[in-house]
Amino acid sequence: MRYEPIDPQLFVRNRDRLRALLKPNSIVVVKANDIYPTNADGTMAFKQHADLFYLSGVDQEETVLVLMPDAVDPKEREILFVKETSEHIAIWEGEKLSKEQARKQTGIKRVEWTSSFEGWLHRLVPQVDHIYLPTNEHLRASVVVETANDRFIKCCQSRYPLHHYERLAPLMHQLRMTKDPEEIKFIQKACDITEAGFRRTLGFIKPGVGEWEIEAELMHEFLRRKSRGFAYSPIIGSGKNACVLHYLENDCICQDGDMLLMDVAAEYGGWASDLTRTVPVNGRFTERQRNVYDSVLRVFRGANEILRPGNTPLEYQKQVIELMEAELVNLGLISAKESREQGEDKALVKKYFMHGTSHHMGLDVHDVAPPHQPFAEGMVFTIERGIYIREEGLGVRLENDVVIGPDGNVDLMANIPIEAEEIEELMNA
Repeated sequence: MRYEPIDPQLFVRNRDRLRALLKPNSIVVVKANDIYPTNADGTMAFKQHADLFYLSGVDQEETVLVLMPDAVDPKEREILFVKETSEHIAIWEGEKLSKEQARKQTGIKRVEWTSSFEGWLHRLVPQVDHIYLPTNEHLRASVVVETANDRFIKCCQSRYPLHHYERLAPLMHQLRMTKDPEEIKFIQKACDITEAGFRRTLGFIKPGVGEWEIEAELMHEFLRRKSRGFAYSPIIGSGKNACVLHYLENDCICQDGDMLLMDVAAEYGGWASDLTRTVPVNGRFTERQRNVYDSVLRVFRGANEILRPGNTPLEYQKQVIELMEAELVNLGLISAKESREQGEDKALVKKYFMHGTSHHMGLDVHDVAPPHQPFAEGMVFTIERGIYIREEGLGVRLENDVVIGPDGNVDLMANIPIEAEEIEELMNA
């Protein structure tokens, strides 16, 4: 078995927490993601709808979860619909979950075949007033493909036009932003696998190596340690490519004297990790590279001190920008006079540091959360600092994942080398 079993009580707790937020006399319906086509008869790898996985733990297509807390019959208060297997499916795709396996995995007692969903829907919906349905409301989402849940919303509203329709997304964002200890266990495992991949690459990187070869080394290590691979598309950029925030080509040769930025991390059990390290291709920092690297590392540590309960994302970013501004002045990228005279938008700072400092992380690498929500214990965030000097072809970014704790943050990547001296020592061992 690739993954260690997930405690089904996690999903029981998650459903209980959601039920506490619903209006009386409501029903929740969440459908699995589609398997998306490519060309001809090809398909992409299946990726489950994160809310459905969060509430059930089922990573299988054609799954539907129905919650109806006020149902008169207690057996109808939560129903899971799963795809029925057949000999044909077993031969071509492999066995699907049996009803008993689904019960054990989810903690849901009533499991039916997906083929019966429409009949059940027409039986249950007339008994309720409110229908909660999921939509993708992530602040960075750009949705151009109609999903299974999008289609169901249209169908449901057409079939039952006089019900009160409610947004499930804000409730799920509120729930998912604080991580259960079971979730943190799996995120930590993903971070540990990422560490193994990073350490492997340190002995492999040298002038003349292709960025794609480094990607292959990472993938090899992730897979052999039971990850399904990258938690997101890997960014492996050397030289000027390190200054492209979402560089994905990974098709250049690493040159002597350049820095190599690797924004790469593993998933485990469905949960993500997110790491960035920047190292010298030849194993030794130049004086300029070291100065920029140390500046980024100081801001990284300063950000960790202020990513604390009660602070807000906007105020936090403003405070980090001030830390970064001082470093840019020390590096000679901004003069003291320019620093004093620039406007409140800090345009000169953003020329060299143009992205956010932290984001929620969990089932999605850019995990969901209500906007402007103050930081609180149990949230998992990245801390990612960077300085990008395009005119010098030099980009440095460092990133770790932390859990906000009561007395200090817990760095889930504390064992992954980050000090410049340690990086050089490992690369030249």
